[in-house]
Amino acid sequence: MRARTLFTKTRKEAPKDEVSKSARLLIQAGFIDKLQAGVYTYLPLGLRVLKNIERIIREEMDALGANEILMPSLHPKENWETTGRWATMDDLYKVKDSSGRENALGGTHEEVISPLMKQFISSYRDLPRAVYQIQNKFRMELRAKSGILRGREFIMKDLYSFHATEDDLVDFYERVKNAYLSIFSRAGIGEMTRLTFASGGSFSRYSHEFQTVTEAGEDLIYICRKCKTAINKEIKAEHAECPSCDGDSFTEEKSIEVGNIFSLKTKFSEPFGLSFKNEKGGSTPVLMGCYGIGLGRLMGAVAEVLSDDAGLVWPKELAPFDYHLIALGPESGKVFKNAEALYEKLSSAGVRVFFDDREVSAGEKFADADLIGIPTRIVASEKTAREEKFEVKERTAEETRLVGESELIPR
Repeated sequence: MRARTLFTKTRKEAPKDEVSKSARLLIQAGFIDKLQAGVYTYLPLGLRVLKNIERIIREEMDALGANEILMPSLHPKENWETTGRWATMDDLYKVKDSSGRENALGGTHEEVISPLMKQFISSYRDLPRAVYQIQNKFRMELRAKSGILRGREFIMKDLYSFHATEDDLVDFYERVKNAYLSIFSRAGIGEMTRLTFASGGSFSRYSHEFQTVTEAGEDLIYICRKCKTAINKEIKAEHAECPSCDGDSFTEEKSIEVGNIFSLKTKFSEPFGLSFKNEKGGSTPVLMGCYGIGLGRLMGAVAEVLSDDAGLVWPKELAPFDYHLIALGPESGKVFKNAEALYEKLSSAGVRVFFDDREVSAGEKFADADLIGIPTRIVASEKTAREEKFEVKERTAEETRLVGESELIPR
């Protein structure tokens, strides 16, 4: 992509009405735009990051054998009354049309997936199954003050699994744990993300969260000094000992929740009559699990914990581009033509390049490169032209190096 074709621009100053560092940087760098509290537009650069997160999640979900679908956002009131959550879910957006018919804007999809799967599951031979989607969610969030870390409209990957036996549910649950750890590792925050025990509510004794440790976090977790397992604040109030090793000494850390997984058991299958015929011909309720990741929240968490004083720092798998190519010279000169030729060759080789071809100062180009946070910067200048090379610098490195064109183009 050429910078001149990009309709958005970076800002000299970060917005003063944003609390979180991630929101300030993402807006200043031109990745997102705020429509209202908790509601954001993903601009071209931000959408490219979001699509990379989608790709990683999709690869990991497909590897689990899950099928991708896309469910409606508009849910009949009757489905939510079936589970009792129309009256009890206090952050549910409810809308009424001119005929008086009421619907919910989907904040989660158990009330849709359960009756859907009832059409396709009748026997133990139909199990297990796993189905996921990547779709907008809506929640009446009272604390929408942390940018895309806590939104009223947000994009979520929600996975639902269906099982005949407890052992099969537990086995799949463990596989999802590992898939989530892989997702966060690929997103660059694996080392600072902790599998965290949480209350299971009415579903099971425990659920699990994935919490990324950062001083900017709104949550509190307690990490066992003995085994490094974490538990969240609510479960810590109920349990003095670590659920993994019975240790009783913890370190307190602030964190951002980037994912969660629940064993639902029959909480949603029973109200909808989602059952199967077992091997003896009896009818048994299907066991369910649900597993969520907020894509915007993950993007915000990465921006929060990996950024530095100069701007964003994207890991390679999430970055909007592989290279940020800068030409320091007029469009009519040799330096620009060298940079343009490299841009064409890299693009033809399938390398993602952001080419800053604007007629602005070198200082502005360098500042924008740091702010945008693409992993590798390539500079074409009079000096590099004399040596028939390009200056290359990694985003977080201090030193630069001169590299020949042939070293940059993959073979």
